Amino acid sequence: MNPLPISQMRVYIGTYTGAKSQGIYAARFDSQTGVLTTPELVAEAVNPTFLAVHPNRRFLYAVQEGTGKSSPAVTAYAIDVATGRLTWLNTQSSGGAGPCHLIVDRLGQNVLVANYGGGSLAVLPIGSDGRLGPATACVQHSGASVNPQRQKAPHAHGITLDAANHFAVCADLGLDQLRCYRFDSAQGTLTPNDPPAAAVQPGAGPRHFVFHPTGHSGYVINELVSTITVFAYDATRGTLAEIQTVTTVPADFAGKNYPAEIVVHPNGKFLYGSNRGHDSLAVFSIDQPTGRLTWLEQSATLGKASRNFAIDPTGQFLLVANQDSGTLVVFRLDPQTGHLTATGQTAAVGAPVCVLFVPN
Repeated sequence: MNPLPISQMRVYIGTYTGAKSQGIYAARFDSQTGVLTTPELVAEAVNPTFLAVHPNRRFLYAVQEGTGKSSPAVTAYAIDVATGRLTWLNTQSSGGAGPCHLIVDRLGQNVLVANYGGGSLAVLPIGSDGRLGPATACVQHSGASVNPQRQKAPHAHGITLDAANHFAVCADLGLDQLRCYRFDSAQGTLTPNDPPAAAVQPGAGPRHFVFHPTGHSGYVINELVSTITVFAYDATRGTLAEIQTVTTVPADFAGKNYPAEIVVHPNGKFLYGSNRGHDSLAVFSIDQPTGRLTWLEQSATLGKASRNFAIDPTGQFLLVANQDSGTLVVFRLDPQTGHLTATGQTAAVGAPVCVLFVPN
């Protein structure tokens, strides 16, 4: 993989490994043309499903969900800025079973990881060399909710930090709650906020949560009922207040559907949510004063089980990872209207779970 021209950036792809995938892949993406190159293997690993990059873009972190032969963990890699290839640095326990999501805090001092199987969170400090230290905080959730198949126990599914790096929000699918924590980056600690949580509809199954760029609102996509819930956010107190819930699928859709990812456009005007089952992206406009959503369109993902997607840093393209069909699909995005148009650019990767743009 060669050094990049100015208009190009790298896309890293986390996968479930098996016959068609051996770890983390990378491709080149041209932000002027929307051209995506054929992904190449840049690090062998077992189920490196979700990825996050350090603010300095020198280090990449991946959850490894664990198998019968390996323990659940988070792995640190050094990024070769010339070639994009990854060099293993070290691996630390994720602090619980089934890690599924992680972020790097805004100062680049810690990795925060959500453990779906264990229903817990952990904070792993980052050294100056990019390596991870043992957890400085482990938080165990407890309880259950109303769905007997999916909510017998807590399932921490996503972790997000606000713009100030002061509060963390965890979407717990098993509890139907957004757990809120005060975060101390210097100490690597999570302390329950007051109040400690905001609830969603019983049985909703909150999966991933995102803040609006202005910080005045937040959005959670609910996996079990195909909805998005809108919250007003008080950045001083770190509290959430529900103001709206909208569906992610058409009213006449009767099939099974499990929404997965939720992303706000960098300009703050539009929100996108992925549907696995309906195999579409739900597109909404955002009312700037209130954060409320208005439906704009439903765009087919041109593949099966759109587990994850990302908007490129220029805000002009959207890249979808279709897990079951093993494809990456590029859409052109109109920043003025929010409209998506398929470009015809696709690439094959076995069981892609996460796509991560890393600019030069």
